[in-house]
Amino acid sequence: MATPLVPVSLPDWAWERADVRQALRGRDVGAVFRYVQQYSGASQARIASAVGMTQARVNEIINRRREVSRLDVYERIADGLNMPDDARHLLGLAAGRERRSGGAAFDLAAFPEVVRVYPTQASAREEIQQQVRIARELDVLAVRGLGLVGLNDSMLRPHLVQQKGDLRVRVLLLDPEAPALALRAAEIGESAESLASGVRLAEARLRELVEICDIEVYRYGMLPTWRLIRADSTMFVGAFDAGWEGHDSATYKVMRTPHGPLFRGFQRMFEAIAVGAERTV
Repeated sequence: MATPLVPVSLPDWAWERADVRQALRGRDVGAVFRYVQQYSGASQARIASAVGMTQARVNEIINRRREVSRLDVYERIADGLNMPDDARHLLGLAAGRERRSGGAAFDLAAFPEVVRVYPTQASAREEIQQQVRIARELDVLAVRGLGLVGLNDSMLRPHLVQQKGDLRVRVLLLDPEAPALALRAAEIGESAESLASGVRLAEARLRELVEICDIEVYRYGMLPTWRLIRADSTMFVGAFDAGWEGHDSATYKVMRTPHGPLFRGFQRMFEAIAVGAERTV
């Protein structure tokens, strides 16, 4: 008779650590196993029992002699380590069948505004571009925005330069002279001068679009928290945090619904930031 698998449980704060989240985002299972050992005290044999592997296989993965590539194995690891849904999303998996805290089924259908979750912004690239191609309004909340709108090969710029004046664009960038910029630069291990130069370059490149589309560019001064792209009634939302940039965040596709609070709340936040920001373009 097969022995039932008993999940290993980590404290919630462990899944929230930047090093753990980085390992999940990179699908570095060896690092994840090492953090499980560190933060739960579980042995290799205990981890092996939880995730349905042999202790020898776990040892190989921890010591980078073997890698995990199969989706069903990632699922088994997530289940065996009792990962919360946000950790599963970083690993590129759907939400778990049960919530950690109550046993109730987690179903995105119960939250109709959130229609999809992408592990990173890059994995949502095609969907974002498709929405922007047909949009009449585009709002962008970023730090410097080079990868979104500032460079020739950025995600959104090729679609903006093809517009014939039918698109209204608003871009909010972090003020290069604000104290918050130095704080953000320190969080991502970059000099304030470099980050500020990136913002100014993005502004200069956006100024080139004035004759192509209806564009407004603003500088805000608060420490960035949310990265937001709104194309009409569809938003793509990620987060800034210490240790990673916004494009590394899980990205939530949020749709406007009659009574949903998320889309309305994020749009209200964007408008409030714009009102208090300095327009530069």
